[in-house]
Amino acid sequence: MGMKIALAGNPNCGKTTLFNALTGASQHVGNWPGVTVEKKEGKLRGHGDVIIQDLPGVYSLSPYTLEEVVTRDYLVTEQPDAILNIIDASNLERNLYLTTQLMELGLPVVIALNMMDVVRRQGGSIQSSALSQALGVPVVEISALKGENCVEAALEAVRAAKSRQAAKPVTFGKDIEHALEQIGTQVSGHCQPSHNRWYAVKLFERDARTELPLGQMAKDTIEAYIKTVEDAQDDDAESIITNARYECAAKLAHAAGREGKVHKLTGSDKIDQIVTNRWLGFPIFVGVMFLVYYLSISTVGTMMTDWVNDVLFGEIIPPAVEGWLAAAATPEWLNGLVLDGIVAGVGSVLGFLPQMMVLFLCLAFLEDCGYMARIAFLMDRIFRRFGLSGKSFIPMLIGTGCGVPGIMASRTIENQRDRRMTVITTTFIPCSAKLPVIALIAGALFGGAWWVGPSAYFVGVAAIICSGIILKKTRLFAGDPAPFVMELPAYHWPSLKGVLRHMWERAFAFIKKAGTVIFLAVTLIWFLQTFNFRLEMVEQNESILASIGNVLAPIFAPLGWGDWRAAVAAISGLIAKENVVGTLGVLFGFAEVAEDGVEIWGTMQQVFTPVAAYSFLVFNLLCAPCFAAIGAVRRELGGKWTLIAVGYQCLLAYVVSLCIYQFGALLTGAASFGVGTVAAIIILVVFLYLLFRPQPKAEAKLRRAAVKA
Repeated sequence: MGMKIALAGNPNCGKTTLFNALTGASQHVGNWPGVTVEKKEGKLRGHGDVIIQDLPGVYSLSPYTLEEVVTRDYLVTEQPDAILNIIDASNLERNLYLTTQLMELGLPVVIALNMMDVVRRQGGSIQSSALSQALGVPVVEISALKGENCVEAALEAVRAAKSRQAAKPVTFGKDIEHALEQIGTQVSGHCQPSHNRWYAVKLFERDARTELPLGQMAKDTIEAYIKTVEDAQDDDAESIITNARYECAAKLAHAAGREGKVHKLTGSDKIDQIVTNRWLGFPIFVGVMFLVYYLSISTVGTMMTDWVNDVLFGEIIPPAVEGWLAAAATPEWLNGLVLDGIVAGVGSVLGFLPQMMVLFLCLAFLEDCGYMARIAFLMDRIFRRFGLSGKSFIPMLIGTGCGVPGIMASRTIENQRDRRMTVITTTFIPCSAKLPVIALIAGALFGGAWWVGPSAYFVGVAAIICSGIILKKTRLFAGDPAPFVMELPAYHWPSLKGVLRHMWERAFAFIKKAGTVIFLAVTLIWFLQTFNFRLEMVEQNESILASIGNVLAPIFAPLGWGDWRAAVAAISGLIAKENVVGTLGVLFGFAEVAEDGVEIWGTMQQVFTPVAAYSFLVFNLLCAPCFAAIGAVRRELGGKWTLIAVGYQCLLAYVVSLCIYQFGALLTGAASFGVGTVAAIIILVVFLYLLFRPQPKAEAKLRRAAVKA
């Protein structure tokens, strides 16, 4: 068993950045809490016997949130060999509050003083030697972002672990210390000697998660000492310890120096006065996301995608592969599998990789500079009116890369009802797997129209808001939204290396998926569209897939795309959303069209009208996510709620797409008034009723009672 060094600290202090620097891992780094919701492990580079553990960022070890529970349970029960406490030097006093708790665990502690460049820029100075002397533990100045002194801090923690010299806890006032000493005698023998101080403090605070097999007499004695201090200080025990910790943190910070001119508005404060402004904030957010999708879908990304689709997968790869197959004299079925199945299917998906990389680059820049955290704060104002909080938007931000970590990030939401609703609605925000669908519809059927990409994003936001309103008026989800408190990190210019690494991580995950899941899926699609039930090679319209698709097609006909190929593509998206494009690539003859010199995807215009194409796009954006994301929902909520989530997502996708096509076709003259239009009107009326109906009386009474209490 190797030596274990745990990284502990506040959110946004640089823990995960330090973890990546020490281990060479690529854990996602974000400027908001909730990015790390589980313990991550990696070996220290060059020291295979040293394991570095990245714990969720916490402000305290008094567990109110999931992150605090995960971090505290690990530190108390599993006990690493040493703790490397990362401190944001620009917020020294606040960070030292957690340090005072870590030093009570009976473990060696080393301080890594991060972000010293920010302190100097603000005109401050911190003497690490003075802080080390005041705390009695080693202090190392580092820059996790630049990789400066990171290894030195880790090696200092290794030396501390080898010495087995536990950190000496800070001391409080005389009356508190007297009570803690007496409580310590009561817990002695019921816990490890090194944990005596920890349990004494927790019992003094009446911590609900602290359990020791104490007799009733011991409990009464402990309660008497607590009451004595409470009466003397005219305050409750938890507040007494909290205030004492802050006093210690303030003294330690003062002894170490000054943090800078915090009384003046910083550059970040001045920017926030604009981008988080009550009236300007949301229009700026809309403009930023419009620009992101415009660059990705309509301009820079499109230019590169056109070359990949038309040249690389149009004029270079298919003819070359066909030549190799001809030279090898391969049988007809193998030629079809390779050209019409693998090259057409996988190539159609990879063709949109350039647009995805531009999107990933833009999102990585916004995350690293600190703007994404402001979006969560901004959306809290909007979401709160509709029954959600800004904390629900954080999983949705994370879900722009992949829905699975977005769903997992919902663990940070304490309110169970809000958490369930967040899990159900998180995948409405377009993830990377849905971008090829957006790009395909925008490019092939809307001529690269600038508005298609941004509108897809805001359709997802609108679906979340409407779902929040409707679901909050039901018994399953009723209740006030959870409070949302969030630290806004200072803006900074992202490092080119960090932005490119984030972009490549997501792009590589997409490429890997194309080479595995999508490869297998398009191979299966080719087989089903090439053979009939007697395993004879037949025309596409006589194939197994056509037989299945013709059964499904009537279900989607009211949505405007009753062609069996479109129906099969939509169903294949349940495996992986990229399969929608891959399946269309196989069924519409990607390789053949390219070989004939006709514009790729042009044949799709024969099946989709513009209104039907947008209906198809919205259905695939809102419908149940891929199998991996559904599996994540099941792990988080269980089987029953997974069925509810998938059912709600599919139903919402269907009715919204139905309304879009029926009303859109009526307005554009693509279809006349009919049964579908009547159904759309009924659905719209019911939807508006659910949206604007008053709060149920029972819930209104509960809320009034809560206010009176």
